[in-house]
Amino acid sequence: MKAAVVGSGAWGTALAIRLCQNGHDVTMWTYEKDLIPQMEQTRRNPRLPQALLPQELKLSSDYACVSGCKLVVIASPSFPLRGVCRNAAPYIDHDAVVVSVTKGLEQDTHLRMSQVAAQETGKDVVVLTGPSHAEEVSANIPTGLLAASTNQALAEFVQDVFMDDTLRIYTCPDPVGAELGAALKNVIALCAGVTDGLGFGDNTKAMLMTRGLTETARLGVALGAKKETFAGLAGVGDLIVTCTSMHSRNRRAGILIGQGKSPQEAMKEVGAVVEGYYAARSAYELGKAQNIDMPITEAAYQVLYEGADVRQVVPALLTRQRKSESENPGWL
Repeated sequence: MKAAVVGSGAWGTALAIRLCQNGHDVTMWTYEKDLIPQMEQTRRNPRLPQALLPQELKLSSDYACVSGCKLVVIASPSFPLRGVCRNAAPYIDHDAVVVSVTKGLEQDTHLRMSQVAAQETGKDVVVLTGPSHAEEVSANIPTGLLAASTNQALAEFVQDVFMDDTLRIYTCPDPVGAELGAALKNVIALCAGVTDGLGFGDNTKAMLMTRGLTETARLGVALGAKKETFAGLAGVGDLIVTCTSMHSRNRRAGILIGQGKSPQEAMKEVGAVVEGYYAARSAYELGKAQNIDMPITEAAYQVLYEGADVRQVVPALLTRQRKSESENPGWL
């Protein structure tokens, strides 16, 4: 099957490699036109340098490369995604299946990435997400992902295209929960990194992850997601892998902030897109609009956008008014 991956970051590259391994005819689009000769010669992408690009993987900087493809995977970072989809849309075949693999929310509109892609392409976009580091997926390390769509046939098509002996794909009818879990865990992972940078321990991180998942699910349900989705791969699964691994750009940025660097200094040092920075603003604004209590997200927003000192924000979180863990404990 002819397929295109629109985006040559680490995740797009890893998925392009896996599609080639599954026998598909794959072209990877990149906006970094000047890097194409180097990648063609070395069969390495500087965005994922440890992975060898298959000889059969084609590279292009022309949006027309999606023409004739049955599968079009949108793997752009969140902030330019609308423009990327708009430019690619005229070349996408009417019967092509479009898949969004970007984790984030659009600034100002707070739309999920599949919603942005759907607006620009006119397609019913499938979400592919889950706990997955590009470094490990490209190395064929066993991984589980979620193909989420309200259209069962489309979800199962994506499942069949990507699934192999080391990449297990589950289907899900809740793209809202799948995408919100994927986007908002980046905020919690950034906060988890802050606790590492401050020198706190495993107990602190476990508390942060658990309560962070609670407020993420609370917002998700208010926006139409199913609560059980957050107990699966796109929720707790993605949260675990992003909060605990040094592969995570969000965690690495958080560590630097906890050590005293500004958010801008931290992101510059990480050297790649830190999606949690952008998602924190959207999550904060959505929580306010829905009147949802999201203390960890609010603390992240204060540090990232209002210049608050993390050493003052953490004690404020810990000394909040005491409460039950469950909103409905069931006591008489």
